[in-house]
Amino acid sequence: MKLLDIYAKLKKDINYIEKELERSIDVEHPMLREASLHLLKAGGKRIRPVFVLLGAKFGTYDLEQVKHVAVPLELIHMATLVHDDVIDDANTRRGQLTVRSKWDNRIAMYTGDYIFAKALNIVTKLSNPLIHQIMSKAIVQVCIGEMEQIRFFFNSEQSIRDYLLRIKRKTALLIAISCQLGAVAAGASEKAARQLYIFGYNVGMAFQVRDDLLDLFGTEKEIGKPPGNDIKQGNITIPVIFALQNEKLKPELLRELKVIQDTDGQTDVNPFLNIVRQSEGIARSEAMASKYIDKAIAALQSLPDIQAKKDLISIAHFIGNRSY
Repeated sequence: MKLLDIYAKLKKDINYIEKELERSIDVEHPMLREASLHLLKAGGKRIRPVFVLLGAKFGTYDLEQVKHVAVPLELIHMATLVHDDVIDDANTRRGQLTVRSKWDNRIAMYTGDYIFAKALNIVTKLSNPLIHQIMSKAIVQVCIGEMEQIRFFFNSEQSIRDYLLRIKRKTALLIAISCQLGAVAAGASEKAARQLYIFGYNVGMAFQVRDDLLDLFGTEKEIGKPPGNDIKQGNITIPVIFALQNEKLKPELLRELKVIQDTDGQTDVNPFLNIVRQSEGIARSEAMASKYIDKAIAALQSLPDIQAKKDLISIAHFIGNRSY
């Protein structure tokens, strides 16, 4: 089944969540409202709310309850994007001007803070303390992940473990708890919630590995930002780490990396990208993504054979092979 088919089946509920997202960031302050809406209207796959909705199918599905998880998780994701764009000096995202580019860094930071605060406010409508504990711990880890990314900028000696821990915090955790909290909010069994978390974690890891590959191969139209953006910011991703393990390629890669660092990313990164593209780092990264997808699907095997399970498997296959 194609991803669009799954979205079509959930269209009514996704549209409802979209309206709730828009309502949640409505504020009297004109600049905050305009900046928040600009970010919201830039779109996105809304994959986290979709995972929340599908996770809830393993319990007693009640959209009025589940929305108090789906909306905050997407808002948290949106807030991290605004802050990321400030750190990265990014001018575009998803083919649209970033908040920092359209306004400035100060407006972007306060917009991100505002969206974070709205997320925390909405989730208070759910009384289950487990939901609050899971979400607050995840936010802490996301922030640590962001700091770790900065700490490792241009660090060519970082290990695979450093990278994996970083993407777990930055990307995989929010996807994992989206699946888990959908189930928890719907009163699903503890076992179902745990297996859905494992599924989401592995899908999230694969999602980021594929994202890092797309930064090497994708076009600006496909990925919504210039290719090579990661290395311009000093973010050394898994294909690069693998390529650096090749002793023949390493000296040339390090020379190009120094040029990029010395020019603060204001140089042609294609020579660097071409070396990585020709290395075994690409195949090894693709194999890593596939392994995570296999683990994700395996985590669902003990769950009931309902349509949501089939849809999650289809989404996992899409993420493992996605080109945008």
